Amino acid sequence: MTVEIGTVEIGADRAEERWRSVVGRCSDTAGDFVYAVRTTGIYCRPGCASRLPNRANVRFFATATDAERAGFRACRRCKPDQQDPLDALLRRATVVIDAAETPPALADLARALGVGEKRVVRVFKERLGITPRAFAQARRRERLQAALADEFRVTDAIYAAGYGASSRFYSEAEAVLGMTPGRYRAKGAGLRLRYATTCCPLGRVLVAATEKGVAMIAFGDDDAALEADLAARFAAAERVHDAAGLQPLLTRIVAALDEPAAAAAIPLDIRGTAFQQRVWAALRVIPLGETRTYGEIAAAIGAPRAVRAVAIACAGNPAAFVVPCHRVLPKDGGIGGYRWGAERKRRLLAREREAAD
Repeated sequence: MTVEIGTVEIGADRAEERWRSVVGRCSDTAGDFVYAVRTTGIYCRPGCASRLPNRANVRFFATATDAERAGFRACRRCKPDQQDPLDALLRRATVVIDAAETPPALADLARALGVGEKRVVRVFKERLGITPRAFAQARRRERLQAALADEFRVTDAIYAAGYGASSRFYSEAEAVLGMTPGRYRAKGAGLRLRYATTCCPLGRVLVAATEKGVAMIAFGDDDAALEADLAARFAAAERVHDAAGLQPLLTRIVAALDEPAAAAAIPLDIRGTAFQQRVWAALRVIPLGETRTYGEIAAAIGAPRAVRAVAIACAGNPAAFVVPCHRVLPKDGGIGGYRWGAERKRRLLAREREAAD
């Protein structure tokens, strides 16, 4: 016996596990699935207080959308179509983490939320692709950055952000801020970023680089707009126009548009969150001439339900075509969005298919 969940059939053992959750009114499993009753045409959350249906009339679906596509309507009592319980749990967890002076232990966080530790870990993994501890540390970094920007002394800001000792923070400073806290406190003074613009087969291209590698590649139609984009992204850095010094790198990048395989060897110095870095790394291993969906990238990084977060990470990609976010397409088969324009995305894909052939 198999029971349908969305468009995927699962074994009877998994179905019976879900049925036990329905019988036990287990609200702790809400968000994992919904169940629908053939005789009423209604679907509910597993914790719904409605009368228990006959097991033979029950079908299980992964999401409310799947149930509605199958012709069922939402229960008016538990309203399974109005709010994703996992998202609600994530919002509650964020409130608890933000209120804590230091990142809470997993057991303490689970106790505050009234759910099991495994469920807390799963909601963070599925929605954000990171652990609760990594999220808590990221929020602490955000508080630190805000404190440094709000005229706190460096030492005061470190303690305000929840670091128990300044020595611990200074050992993590570069990973936390991408520079020393003193430099960050001075809004990036001393960080040197060279940039230049030139023509390319896709219009104008701006390249910005640190001593370590390329920090930004952007396509556009005019240099003024490209430079404004650079200033918005790197407001804290010293930005120096250096067309002569960057000429070899510019030539190499433009040549890679005609020889896409060469893009993988271009050195990068791009910064992002842990989740963004995971997404960008997954993009760089998509074979030349091939594409993936956002869902496939989410699955590849171990966060299959974080499709929207993957799309946002793709949109935040700072290095056009070298980090090939253009190789990610929506599952409906369309071209999808692209920060530098859908037509450029089509042309990049066409060039890569031709090169692969």
